[in-house]
Amino acid sequence: MEIAENAALVVVDVQQGFEEEAYWGPRNNPSADENIAGLIDAWQSGGRPVVFVRHDSPKPDSPLRVGYPGNGFKAYVEERRGKGGGPELFVTKNVNSAFYGSPDLGAWLGEAGVRQIVVAGIQTNMCAETTARMAGNLGYEVFFALDATYTFDGVGPWGWTLGAEELARATAVSLHGGGFAEVVRSAELIAAAAG
Repeated sequence: MEIAENAALVVVDVQQGFEEEAYWGPRNNPSADENIAGLIDAWQSGGRPVVFVRHDSPKPDSPLRVGYPGNGFKAYVEERRGKGGGPELFVTKNVNSAFYGSPDLGAWLGEAGVRQIVVAGIQTNMCAETTARMAGNLGYEVFFALDATYTFDGVGPWGWTLGAEELARATAVSLHGGGFAEVVRSAELIAAAAG
């Protein structure tokens, strides 16, 4: 894989509210936070653009609602903001796709001539996947850092339930098999960015 000099890392919703297991239920991939931090470090040290996305939930009981401590970024993300050698953008949104936030992510990427993005963050099968799908539809070359994401067990129609790991695999298959993104590991991205 080749990582462009101006490839943007899009860090989706790495917020304190996702630590509230009583609300979300069991999660997968305990190493996700370490991998997200590694990607941010690699992108910042290489002077590449980093986008920090925050979900401002309109739901009054959500741990991600505005004005609640859970809305804030996790400490390891917050302490990295503003530390990179490259451009940085802070986007807020209240839907799944980072492309429907403020300021306009697509316009910012377009002005910078960015055509390649890396998606990492929370949740694998929700905002991270939706952002990756939309980026693919918009014509970006997308790398989805699966091990730098995590999600939670889910309940669907007719009493169907899927575990977090099953949902993560479904995202990987849908994105990769559907041509929306190339699903990769964070170590591969870090190595390619350093090369």
